[in-house]
Amino acid sequence: MREDRSIDISVVIPVYNEEENLPVLIPQIAEVLKPLGKIYEMICVDDGSKDQSRRLLKKMVLEYPQIRILGFKKNCGETAAGAAGIKEARGGIVITIDADLQNDPKDIPRMLDYLNEYDMVTGWRQKREDSWVKRITSRIANRIRNSLSGEEIQDSGCTFRAYKRECLQEIKLYKGMHRFIPTLVKMEGYRVIEIPIAHHPRRFGVSKYTTWNRMWRALIDLLAVKWMKSRHIHYEIEERI
Repeated sequence: MREDRSIDISVVIPVYNEEENLPVLIPQIAEVLKPLGKIYEMICVDDGSKDQSRRLLKKMVLEYPQIRILGFKKNCGETAAGAAGIKEARGGIVITIDADLQNDPKDIPRMLDYLNEYDMVTGWRQKREDSWVKRITSRIANRIRNSLSGEEIQDSGCTFRAYKRECLQEIKLYKGMHRFIPTLVKMEGYRVIEIPIAHHPRRFGVSKYTTWNRMWRALIDLLAVKWMKSRHIHYEIEERI
């Protein structure tokens, strides 16, 4: 991560075939952040989109110079896109949000308020506007995840999050591990809070991940995180001479 003290907030947006959503999302984020009086950037990571998402973003830079674009050669997945954006972020605060309009940028100021006391804020889609299959499988997956990992995160699949920059410095992400960032951040000794956020039905496009491949991959990742927690080194220095 490259710090630039002139940038207060970096908003990281993974993008994959979201040409209909971007013209709505980008103005919404700008409208929320402008009144805060903060200098910000929007890092849009095009994860090998097959539609006009990247071309559209290049046009939007003329109206929104805060946009920075990272374009992948091919589709690499949500974790890779998020990790690349986080690595590129220059702000003291980093926010991650999906491009599908299901998260509401209006929740950002409330997340920033919590960063006065905590190091990371993660969203909880308490009233999910998804199909009943997604809601039920997500609930089951979260219970299994918490049972095995010893966590109490209600919605580990939500990637709408806000971080103080230092939380992310030592985090190494692997494919699919974005679900476990709250756990990884806690393992480094930082304070994490989960707060309810708004959630909207998808207006354009389709979900990029099926329910079952998400569940099986998440289970495998969970076993890796459980092993990491069991092997994590804890020590406290009593005296330094």
